[in-house]
Amino acid sequence: MSKVLVIPDVHLKPWMFDQAKEIMVNTDIERAVCVGDLVDDWNCEEEVDLYEKTLKKAIDFAKNYPSSLWCYGNHDLSYLWDQYDHPGYSVSASDVVCDMLETLRDTLESPDNIGIIHKVDNTLFSHAGLSYEFVEQEFPQEMDIECMIDMINDFGVEELWEVNSPIWVRPQDWTLAKGMFPDDLFQVVGHTPVSEVFEQDNMITVDTFSTYSNGQPIGNREFCWVDTVKKTWGYFE
Repeated sequence: MSKVLVIPDVHLKPWMFDQAKEIMVNTDIERAVCVGDLVDDWNCEEEVDLYEKTLKKAIDFAKNYPSSLWCYGNHDLSYLWDQYDHPGYSVSASDVVCDMLETLRDTLESPDNIGIIHKVDNTLFSHAGLSYEFVEQEFPQEMDIECMIDMINDFGVEELWEVNSPIWVRPQDWTLAKGMFPDDLFQVVGHTPVSEVFEQDNMITVDTFSTYSNGQPIGNREFCWVDTVKKTWGYFE
């Protein structure tokens, strides 16, 4: 596959998909991967129109690029799994979110194009990352990585709504004793806001579009590409 566009955590910024489409049109990138959290942002619980606009932009992007891959984030799954007490959860927008996430899935070339984790060549994409702690907790030793990914994508709230899961873990805090699994694959994650793409061993964190509670940007709001074979990355010029 080689180079792909990475779409970081969106959090109700529909204009991100306009910028992503511009990149797809004006570069040689042929595929995009979104690492999740399309919905919710500070104090937006009653802005149902913004939820609709954001998800419509996501669906339109998927129509143009049906081979794109999408990772569910914890905010997205809080609606699908009825986690009403999740920070930012909008009761007013809950039906819209569930219906439009289903439409997004149906728009893609395969339902498998949206899930918890995707492997492309030598690279894993997920919302938060696959850790050794989670693997040792959930899987027998020596399980094939492809089988493991298939199982993770079938997991539900019981397995994934916990701190070390691929939708919640925060390896950026260096609190993981054994690091990220496996050593020979590159990982691309969002979930934790960073000022610029943050490199750690075999992983990068790309959530550069999130904001503080006052709406000020935390990061540089730049998209990046990832070479899924060479396990390298860079910003678009």
